[in-house]
Amino acid sequence: MQQSLFKKKSIAQAVDGADRGLARSLSAMDLTLLGIGAIIGAGIFVLTGVAAATKAGPALSLSFVVGAFACGFAALVYAEFASAVPLSGSAYTYTYVTLGELPAWIIGWDLILEYALACATVAIGWSGYFIRLLAGLGIDLPPALTHAPGDGGLINLPAFSVMLLISVVLAIGVRQTSVANAVIVILKLAVIGIFLLAAVPHVQPANWEPFMPFGWSGVMAGAGLIFFAYIGFDAVSTAAEEAKNPQRDMPIGIIVSLVLCTLIYIAVTVVLTGIAPYLTLNVADPIAFALAQIGEHFAAGATAIGAVAGLTSVLLVMMYGQTRVFYAMSRDGLLPAVFSEVHPRFRTPARTTLLTGLLIAIAAGVLPIHEVASLVNVGTLAAFVMVSIAVLYLRRAQPNLHRPFRTPFVPWTPILAILSCGYLIASLEAITLWRFVIWMVIGIALYFVYARRHSVLAQA
Repeated sequence: MQQSLFKKKSIAQAVDGADRGLARSLSAMDLTLLGIGAIIGAGIFVLTGVAAATKAGPALSLSFVVGAFACGFAALVYAEFASAVPLSGSAYTYTYVTLGELPAWIIGWDLILEYALACATVAIGWSGYFIRLLAGLGIDLPPALTHAPGDGGLINLPAFSVMLLISVVLAIGVRQTSVANAVIVILKLAVIGIFLLAAVPHVQPANWEPFMPFGWSGVMAGAGLIFFAYIGFDAVSTAAEEAKNPQRDMPIGIIVSLVLCTLIYIAVTVVLTGIAPYLTLNVADPIAFALAQIGEHFAAGATAIGAVAGLTSVLLVMMYGQTRVFYAMSRDGLLPAVFSEVHPRFRTPARTTLLTGLLIAIAAGVLPIHEVASLVNVGTLAAFVMVSIAVLYLRRAQPNLHRPFRTPFVPWTPILAILSCGYLIASLEAITLWRFVIWMVIGIALYFVYARRHSVLAQA
């Protein structure tokens, strides 16, 4: 019984048995832009304001540093796995070849929750900025079509529509997706540059006093809240089977995207809290709001456009990661075969992409944002912990495995990843943790009802 629950594929078996139907079309630059596209979005355009006003004050920049350290340790671990096990599925696949089938199912079920709710959350945030842009052009949509039923409307139509559009783009092809993402990333980086150029001359050092109004506990609480800003670099690892040279390019894409985004986050938060008192930033569009307060209305408008673009690229990459996790789990028999069918023309899991996109679109259209956002962070942190445990195990079990990239300072780097991510999990609200436990219980039940009996390893 125990052996069957923890049966695992060898790495060679997993690589040799992978379906080569996916097109290898992504370079190191594509993967880096994929990571930036996923990371820079809701965190910088939405969460910076509320985190500064209610958690960390001007010390929010330190919160981003704390979050970056937790993600940095995890990123080094992911980079080793992505080079040694260049397959779709991210943490799910890495766990399958190290800890076994049941832990892999648990982490795969966790990733399904993470990516789906992240997509729905970002789609709702995208809708808010898009509605604001339309209002600036004199176009007012009826409230019934811009709010979920729980918020007094019928459906959040912009959120619903953008998810369907993203699904179609992804179904057509990953190369087209990476080109669209690259264009959007360049646009939003340009907008961030406009913000910095417009805002720096207006910085008032007095706004940084007191620097830590909520103390160090506020800095840590801020890190727990803005951790959402870093979700996405792990989505790069789901593209391994579509990378031209995954052993070399995957570590580059993961690490470079995280470093660049961290530097951007710190620069933006330092300037943002320098041009406006932190207590005034508890708004949905803090960057545009702060620019308007100092009279930079053109830059404020450009920032709103950049926010829409930024959130669009996050949706692209998060939805991409979701479908590739489904693809990997289905190929292993743990989910129905329909999830791993590759379209003969587009060479993507098109049917899975469209079906998943429809379900997430419905969630984004009818649920309030607070109902879908709370579980995203805990799911991501749990995945980081599991992968860190897996790399420690693999170093001991297969010390001679070919690793084009090796995580430095093992075992300390994985241990620090486990401790830092575990601390951030403990800082989350109890209701969030209980909801996560319930989701996991449902997943374990499905494993014993369906996945265990249909597993490819079990059939073999």
